[in-house]
Amino acid sequence: MILVTGGAGFIGSNFILDWLSQHDETVLNLDALTYAGNIRNLDSLAGDSRHIFVHGSIGDATLVASLLERHKPRAVINFAAESHVDRSIHGPEDFIQTNIVGTFRLLEATRAYWARQQDRQAFRFLHVSTDEVFGTLAADDPAFDEQTRYQPNSPYSASKAAGDHLVRAYHHTYGLPVLTTNCSNNYGPYHFPEKLIPLVIHNALQGRLLPLYGDGQQIRDWLYVKDHCSAVRRVLEAGLPGRTYNIGGWNERTNLDVVTMVCAVLDELQPKADGTSYRSQITFVSDRPGHDRRYAINANRIEAELGWRPSETLEGGIRQTVRWYLDNSDWVTAVTSGSYRNWIAKQYA
Repeated sequence: MILVTGGAGFIGSNFILDWLSQHDETVLNLDALTYAGNIRNLDSLAGDSRHIFVHGSIGDATLVASLLERHKPRAVINFAAESHVDRSIHGPEDFIQTNIVGTFRLLEATRAYWARQQDRQAFRFLHVSTDEVFGTLAADDPAFDEQTRYQPNSPYSASKAAGDHLVRAYHHTYGLPVLTTNCSNNYGPYHFPEKLIPLVIHNALQGRLLPLYGDGQQIRDWLYVKDHCSAVRRVLEAGLPGRTYNIGGWNERTNLDVVTMVCAVLDELQPKADGTSYRSQITFVSDRPGHDRRYAINANRIEAELGWRPSETLEGGIRQTVRWYLDNSDWVTAVTSGSYRNWIAKQYA
């Protein structure tokens, strides 16, 4: 058995679906079901005994300790996080509590559990982090690698950086066999529509403006979520304890390029009745405070040491993503209307 935290979120739910398509090993899924946690992402697993869901927080040390003792997982994979930069700017408290305090409490409970295991070397604690901990790059700077200095610039990235440092410290101080991954911008199915690609798809179809911060020339490396899942599986399988691995898509694009690409796919798959392009809805808005200009991931280590490379192109991944949103309008409506929260409240009150 493995314990996945944050398994009802975007990346976590994709990871569980991917895991159970590849393995019969049971997944214990712990999620607090905050606004971005949607257990309906895992409806296809209803009745599947390989998926055990527990509603709760990584900050609840008593709950985490009891789950570890009862289910005895061989690994913990920590996806649980508050992750939206804009929300961290307007309300950083939740980010501090989950990404720092929650990570600390999860580590403490895991360390106590691990210390009682007979085969301690086989256990793994895999912490999923972000490239944003490294700060920003100029256009001609080399991409982030695993030796890049941490220089977080938002409350979100600072809180994730603190969590990363705690994970590193628990390895060097206590010997806990940890692994850390730092990924680039994910996209794909089940992505909460506050993030760029799903927001553009939703707004475009609703006839709304497609807002782009500043001049739209901010550069990100884009990683299809299913590629990310396969990378995490590979790191868990063969990563060296104490090691960090950057996971990237080798897809640096400006935000404007990405939005234009999404519009082109929508123009093809669901053209507007008036024959105009969705590109006409693009509008530039005031830039985000402290907006990092460029992120880029050097993913050579994970390829050289573990043999992993992304399999999806950005063009192919965006086409699959747009198609998924077009085919799953009920999911989109439930999330954008907030009705999914009513369902969750009834189930987990």
